[in-house]
Amino acid sequence: MMSIGDRFNQIRGKTRFVVSRIFIHLQGEEIAPLLGVLNENARNAVDADGDLEVMGECLVNVCQSLLQYQNYWNSASNEGDVVWNEGEAGDYVEELFTDSANRYLAQPDINPMVGENEPLSLPITDNLLVMITVAFEGESPEIETDLAEYEALSEGLKALISLNYKGGYRAIALHFSPARLGEILTEEQTILNFPELIPL
Repeated sequence: MMSIGDRFNQIRGKTRFVVSRIFIHLQGEEIAPLLGVLNENARNAVDADGDLEVMGECLVNVCQSLLQYQNYWNSASNEGDVVWNEGEAGDYVEELFTDSANRYLAQPDINPMVGENEPLSLPITDNLLVMITVAFEGESPEIETDLAEYEALSEGLKALISLNYKGGYRAIALHFSPARLGEILTEEQTILNFPELIPL
């Protein structure tokens, strides 16, 4: 439902921007292939140097993969706001981007090289935390709601995919922890470093 402030700003012809960040925690020994999908799309996003069309395709790939791994969703959370100023939206995205990038084990290895002293078999994490930050024009009720529930989270991810094809994105950022193969995120570390999470 549109607030009085929303209506007032709409009448004044202002553009509505939504900034949203979604946390999804997956758990299980079978989630390792998802880390490969995330790293591949992270590399493509970096290579694209901010091209929103490429970033949008990366987001679609990640959301589709997350939906395929729905059986492993453990907890989730989301936050965001509606703003009527593009600069303000940009500042908020920057704030969320910086926070996500500084989260525990959230720095990806963009150019993975296996050194001669590195073991060929690496430990596999059974906890994976995905952080998606977006800014878009207009509105999306499926994203602008509490996503800490299976069906709502599923609909929210589908709405993210749909938004890409409507061309409404102004910013997209993807972070995940652990970001590198061989790094382990324990259950205790997940709780400690991602206190926002709500069990699904």
